[in-house]
Amino acid sequence: MAHVATLILLLPLVGFVFVLANGANLKERFVGVVATGVVAISFVLSVVAFILLLHQKNREITVHLFNWIPVGSLHVPAALLVDPLSITMCLFVTGISALIHLYSIGYMHDDKDYRKFFLYLNLFVFSMLLLVLANNLVLTFVGWEGVGVCSYWLVGYYFEKDSAASAGKKAFLYNRIGDIGLLIAMFLLFHNAHTLTYLGIFHVAGSLSPTVATLTVLALLLAATGKSAQIPLFNWLPDAMEGPTPVSALIHAATMVTAGVYLLVRMSPVLTMSPDGRAILGAAPVVRNLYFANGSSGHGVMHAPALGALLAEIIVDGRATSLDVSPLRPDRFGDSDARRTAELL
Repeated sequence: MAHVATLILLLPLVGFVFVLANGANLKERFVGVVATGVVAISFVLSVVAFILLLHQKNREITVHLFNWIPVGSLHVPAALLVDPLSITMCLFVTGISALIHLYSIGYMHDDKDYRKFFLYLNLFVFSMLLLVLANNLVLTFVGWEGVGVCSYWLVGYYFEKDSAASAGKKAFLYNRIGDIGLLIAMFLLFHNAHTLTYLGIFHVAGSLSPTVATLTVLALLLAATGKSAQIPLFNWLPDAMEGPTPVSALIHAATMVTAGVYLLVRMSPVLTMSPDGRAILGAAPVVRNLYFANGSSGHGVMHAPALGALLAEIIVDGRATSLDVSPLRPDRFGDSDARRTAELL
């Protein structure tokens, strides 16, 4: 399992380094095949890891790579956490990304920066895999920042256009605001839990005070709103369409916008210690859906107002004994997608 997990992570990085070192001497199609092939192999290995994990009694496996940051009481290893959540995310990231890479071979044909485009894609996939496989928040933050800088390069790929250059900077700055939340959460957790490894945090999560847990959840929510393009940090996502179409698919649908969701799910033991944090988290989609449903334009942001509001009500109340869908009448919503959702309900 250790070798499989390590290869899942490193193969996209190997593709990046290979194309970086030899790209100028390689034919266009060969560059695309190499970049796509390493991601496809990562997907196959993710399937293998998933099958192996099904037959494990202990489904939380730590793969230690090397000692990384030993500073005073702070000991952060470079290590991977292989569990059902991380492997599920690996399947999702590598599977969708492999298809996007494959599509890009033809879509980007004859582009003057063809090789550079595949460099960015491979580095993006490596960063996303590092984010989901890391066994501690510091290593996750490295992947988090790697995804952010790759999105800046990809969204602003056609930087000769002022609109594309502006969109790239917008994505970069909005995500940096969200990153402040992740840093605050890390400081809070290390000060109170004295560790930044996930398993260590989970072990002491029950001893966190409600105040610390709530502040941590709010900080994590700020980080998630930046990376997953939620209110109030969602305005960068519509402009991400300035990049090539495969970039829009990679960022909008496949990987980057799921990073915030992954972070909250990963830190769920801390969320359970904060009823107020869970209530705010449940209210967030209601605010977003009301914003879009009452005539404000989402400019391409995907949403389902009625369904989101209904699910948030269940989350906040903690029960589903009496669901009144009368407030979800079709005439309450301002766009066709929302009306169709309300009609189905």
